[in-house]
Amino acid sequence: MFLETLYACISITFFIQLKIIKLSAIDSTNSYLKELSKNLTIDDGLVVVAQSQQKGRGQAGTHWQSKSGESLTFSVFKRYSSLDVQEQTRINFGVALGIKTALDAMAIPQVTIKWPNDIMSYSKKVAGVLVENQLQGSSVVSSIIGIGLNVNETTFDNLPQASSLRLATGISYDLDVVLKQVAGAVLSKLSKVTSEEKIDLQQQYEASLFKKDVLSDFQPIDGAPFSGYIRGVDANGQLLVAHENGPIKSYQLKQLKMRF
Repeated sequence: MFLETLYACISITFFIQLKIIKLSAIDSTNSYLKELSKNLTIDDGLVVVAQSQQKGRGQAGTHWQSKSGESLTFSVFKRYSSLDVQEQTRINFGVALGIKTALDAMAIPQVTIKWPNDIMSYSKKVAGVLVENQLQGSSVVSSIIGIGLNVNETTFDNLPQASSLRLATGISYDLDVVLKQVAGAVLSKLSKVTSEEKIDLQQQYEASLFKKDVLSDFQPIDGAPFSGYIRGVDANGQLLVAHENGPIKSYQLKQLKMRF
């Protein structure tokens, strides 16, 4: 398998030197990086991209659909120094903001972050993220970050809330160019996770949230539907929702679904 991989160093808009492994087909780029890390010392910032991914995974066990030649499915390996496990939610902030920054630079319209890290354009999902952190004691030492991005698709099977960059703009994109832009922007944002700029990441993330401060309908997993306002996130990355005429409550992933 390793003899069939292609390495390339590329300079891109966000001034990050990327080392890329390109694979024709694989079950999961995240799983590939996990196996690779068991036997080798992986370079910080290594990117693995698959032309076809058979078993792409999303948050909480969901499946990410992709189309060969039209989608981007790739994973990024990132190392950290001095990142406490209590601060790992900043990784999610950095990844989501990095994707948004790249898409904004490409003039993709109305890009927002649907908590925790789905990327939206025109209120439809164009990208999903799966972050898997590796811990050592009380520290996060590295992350494997899987990103699925709908680029040139024009149709989706039974996914009415899905969209693509092409549907949002009418433009057909070069997948390699988009990969370099997005991966570079993500790594640039992640470089700030342990810097003095880390507080800004949460503020930028909250300002970019989909439907923030807009009256929306919600369905809790174990309660009656209600209307309320997204106000932000807490220190643990839980969503803060102000119930209409009621208190502000925090919700973990999959405890709450937004209806839109």
